[in-house]
Amino acid sequence: MRSKSILSALAATVLLPVTVGTPAAADLLVFDWAGYEDPEFFPAYIEKYGKGPTYTFFGDEEEAFQKLRTGFKADVAHPCSQSVIKWREAGLIEPLDTSRIRGWDGIMEGFKNMEGFTHDGKQYVMPIDWGGTFLTYRTDMVDDADIKSLQSFADPKFQGRISIPDNVDDAYALAMLATGVTDWTEATEEDVDRASDFLRKVHPNVRAYWQDGASLAQLMVSGEVIMAWAWNETATTMQAEGQPVALTRDTDEGYTTWVCGYVNLANGEGDEEQLYDFLSAWNEDRVANYLVNAWGYGHANGEAMDKIDAETLKALSFDNLDAYTDKTLWQAPMPPELRQKMISDFSRIKAGF
Repeated sequence: MRSKSILSALAATVLLPVTVGTPAAADLLVFDWAGYEDPEFFPAYIEKYGKGPTYTFFGDEEEAFQKLRTGFKADVAHPCSQSVIKWREAGLIEPLDTSRIRGWDGIMEGFKNMEGFTHDGKQYVMPIDWGGTFLTYRTDMVDDADIKSLQSFADPKFQGRISIPDNVDDAYALAMLATGVTDWTEATEEDVDRASDFLRKVHPNVRAYWQDGASLAQLMVSGEVIMAWAWNETATTMQAEGQPVALTRDTDEGYTTWVCGYVNLANGEGDEEQLYDFLSAWNEDRVANYLVNAWGYGHANGEAMDKIDAETLKALSFDNLDAYTDKTLWQAPMPPELRQKMISDFSRIKAGF
């Protein structure tokens, strides 16, 4: 799900084309979360073509969905578990030819066969990264008592000092956990209303709704934000830079988990060989190692994960997938009418209503 703190401010210019390499590399256009243009994610592609693909960014999957539906063309996109069915039913994605993806057999079966990732015997998503969204905080500015519960996000003493994602799925995962919902596939309209009410209480405390890890990291380094609802990468990359930032998996209410992957966009005009070389490049052992160690995310390739140092996996809680997902809200596909209500409510909440 995402961006890296050491990247430049270009991550904030979502939806504007950014070429990695020279214009000659623009055959393949990747529509992605800011930060995934990091060349360490596709070294084999660069080795073959001499440069990376062209990237354009989105900050939220609904934003990406609407742009694609209005005719924006790209070859590859990076949606997550809760959105894929909607994208397929809208005709935005095509099945993948998995025989052309090197290392396909190494991907964990549980990820390959997730709801929405396959349909009618066809594979629509190549699972790539998985992780969670956690209460993340400045260890030198937040007391231990304040990291015990997600209710702290609504505590008036944090007015103007917190940040949550400008992302309806993560925002409502926080709000539903905080209001007692751990399975949003069984949520009711009343559950969404309670979650929206919680986010309204949180809104006065929000210094900024973050769209990428780079901007969130800057806010936390400066001390403007001392508590955030953030992906694994924020704590991982900031700790590597010596910053006093940590995440906790031990709040009373838990955290949320997700899996994301690459899809073949139906209206893509790029070279198909480059598309499959790009997917294959992502599936290598060295990329899994980098994703885990530099970003703090899990890789969907189980064979590659097994080759990573056991202590590293244990430190990130990646040594036991069942334990990692225990006491979490799983971001699975949910009833479309409830998700649309979340989208509408969140837009109003951010506007102060």
